Amino acid sequence: MAGVSGAPFVVVIGPPGVGKSTVARGLADRLGRPLLDSDTIVEEREGRSISDIFVESGEEHFRAAEQEAVLDALEQDGVVLALGGGAPMIPAVTEALSRHRVLFLDVGIADAAKRIGFDKSRPLLSVNPRQSWIRTMETRRPTYDSLATHRVDTAGRDVDAVVAEALTLLEDA
Repeated sequence: MAGVSGAPFVVVIGPPGVGKSTVARGLADRLGRPLLDSDTIVEEREGRSISDIFVESGEEHFRAAEQEAVLDALEQDGVVLALGGGAPMIPAVTEALSRHRVLFLDVGIADAAKRIGFDKSRPLLSVNPRQSWIRTMETRRPTYDSLATHRVDTAGRDVDAVVAEALTLLEDA
């Protein structure tokens, strides 16, 4: 788990709209640790946005690139790592995450809708965004729950409050 050489300090997971990247950035800043974001890594390696990857190359290509990015990032010592919402569903990633400290940021549909607006810019939410989000969470929640070593409910809370609770949980671990 955490503290092992070559392992992230914490990996942040959760659904679209929960604020994984924002909370991970807050944690990294407060802890003085480097921040990695799997979506950013994929975009940098591919030289295009995730939406473009989905449209031009398909989800299968994106998931393969995402798996490679996450597995590489999991070898980085002491970082705060934010994962894309679907990354934990990739079997190799699920297996790898079972050996790490994982913070699950949870949120309900109402708060997620406010945060991302369901503006169709997210590939997996482009058709009937609300129903897609609900269906996605029904599928993903058991995996998120099983991987979580820590969980923070973000509903109705600002970033500072979520980061503060996460820091308390991580310090007590």
